[in-house]
Amino acid sequence: MSDIVELQRRITAAMDQVAFGLDKLGAASSGPDEDTLRQLEEERTANAQLQERVRALRTKSEGEMASLRTKVEEGEARMAQLDIELQRVRRANAQLTDACAALREANTDGVGEPHLINKAMLAELEGLRAARAADVAEASVILASLQPLVDAAPAPQSPQEDA
Repeated sequence: MSDIVELQRRITAAMDQVAFGLDKLGAASSGPDEDTLRQLEEERTANAQLQERVRALRTKSEGEMASLRTKVEEGEARMAQLDIELQRVRRANAQLTDACAALREANTDGVGEPHLINKAMLAELEGLRAARAADVAEASVILASLQPLVDAAPAPQSPQEDA
C-alpha cells in the first residue's frame, strides 16, 4: 500500500509540474520553445507510466486481498466443521454416561437388562465415531495451517545434487 501512496504522490507532483509548464507556456507571448515542449512531453510520459504502475499495483493488491479472503473463509469453514464434530463428541459422551449410569443401576438391583447393555455399547460406538470425526476435522485444520509453511519452504536438495 505504501507503494500506491508514493506513486500517487509522484503523480500529483508530475501533474503540478505539467500545470506549471502550461502556465509558463501561456505566459510566454512568443510561443513555447522546444525545451519546454520536450519537458512537457517527458512529464506526460512519466505521468502515464506512473498511472499504469498505480493501476497494476491496485490490481495486484485486489487479487491478493481476494486470495486472503478465500483462505480466511476456508479456515472458518474448517473451524465450524471442527466445532460441529466436537459437539457430536460431547453429545455421544453424555449418552454414554447416561447409559452407563442406567447399566450400573440395573446391576445394583441385580437385574442385568440386555437392552441397557446394547444401549451402552451403541453409545460407546457413537462416541468413538464422533471422536474419530473430531480427530479428522482437527487434523484438517492443522494441515491447512501448515500448508502455507510447506509451500514457502525451499525444496531440500538431494545428496546427488550437492556432488
